[in-house]
Amino acid sequence: MQRGKISIQNLNLHFGKHHILKDVNIEIPENQLTVILGPSGCGKTTLLKTLNRLVELDDMVKIDGKIFIDNEDIFHTSTDVTDIRRKMGLLSQRPSPLPMSIFKNVAYGLSLNGVRSKKQQIPLVEKNLREANLWDEVKHRLKDPAIKLSIGQQQRLCLARGLAVNPQIILADEPTSALDPISAKVIEQQFLELKQNYTVVMVTHVLRQARRLADYVVFMYLGEVIEQGPVHEFFENPKMEKTREYLKGAFN
Repeated sequence: MQRGKISIQNLNLHFGKHHILKDVNIEIPENQLTVILGPSGCGKTTLLKTLNRLVELDDMVKIDGKIFIDNEDIFHTSTDVTDIRRKMGLLSQRPSPLPMSIFKNVAYGLSLNGVRSKKQQIPLVEKNLREANLWDEVKHRLKDPAIKLSIGQQQRLCLARGLAVNPQIILADEPTSALDPISAKVIEQQFLELKQNYTVVMVTHVLRQARRLADYVVFMYLGEVIEQGPVHEFFENPKMEKTREYLKGAFN
């Protein structure tokens, strides 16, 4: 079983003069599905991109604090940032398949992990497509351009490509927001299965989705973590007034 415990300590992020993330402290359990919940613009996506250090690509960003992944501080380590990102598969709001065949999309992820022989890639492409619940739909059309797939299938292909890198952690940023209800349900079901082998961190602002999927919930508002805890405790016995207001629909 892969590891993937995440500990965020005293994390602050500034974008220019704007204080985006404010003293964030979170313990994300391994091999569970953690939902980062909150209204639009509260810092959820920024926090997700901080975990795999993509947010640092902007020169305006300044970060203070620590993020430990399996006891290694990703900001203060000799490990190459590419290797840190390789520990995490990222699924965005809209699918972004590469302009190549279905097979080559997944094979690209494998090549990033050092598997470049097509003979080695063939069984692994099938394995990753099966993990993303896509194999049966595409096994006879692997040479077709990925863009010919439906949006829901493209999202599962991007998931397969992310899994091909052999990550410990799956990061998902509103991964069903662009999908029809049937495709969204398929993605949700895959996350519930994948958490057996991966740590899954998902951003959403949909309360019903969080209640359905989460083991652990982190509620953010205006860049701060207001409350966090196991899903039943969070929804049934919220401790903070701001959480209670949010759950009642006072703001979104």
